[in-house]
Amino acid sequence: MTITPDLGLNSESRPALVRLLNALLADEYVLYTKTRNYHWNVTGPHFSDLHKFFETQYTQLAETIDAMAERARALGGRAAGSLAEFLQLARLREQPAQALRGREMLANLLTDHEALIRQLRADLEAAQNQYGDAGTADFLTGVMEDHEKMAWMLRAMLEE
Repeated sequence: MTITPDLGLNSESRPALVRLLNALLADEYVLYTKTRNYHWNVTGPHFSDLHKFFETQYTQLAETIDAMAERARALGGRAAGSLAEFLQLARLREQPAQALRGREMLANLLTDHEALIRQLRADLEAAQNQYGDAGTADFLTGVMEDHEKMAWMLRAMLEE
């Protein structure tokens, strides 16, 4: 027996919010995988610093992924959980089988974080204004702030 949450959201808003969260979850997972890939495959004179830096970022992304999935479940939805689902839902794209220099890795991650920040701004506005869910809007604000901080760190590492 499925028990529908009675959270003060209408029956159209909850599924729409879950779809929104699952698309973001997929983007987060693609970014996590890309960051983990760079952690494993970075080489060059800044190997140690970048290896540690990427680990810090993918660890934070893993926490965001878990929280995003749990938010979808709290709204009574199902969290996407397979690679096939993530690749179908994601707006961010993978970069498989590319040997990149550390600076290119940093630039690629910065581009993805900034794309997610722009998407999060639109999604948190929709959560609040279109779907009337202050809780999801607040959650997305925190996620956006985390990405803003990660993007700032990436920009700082790219500056000469």
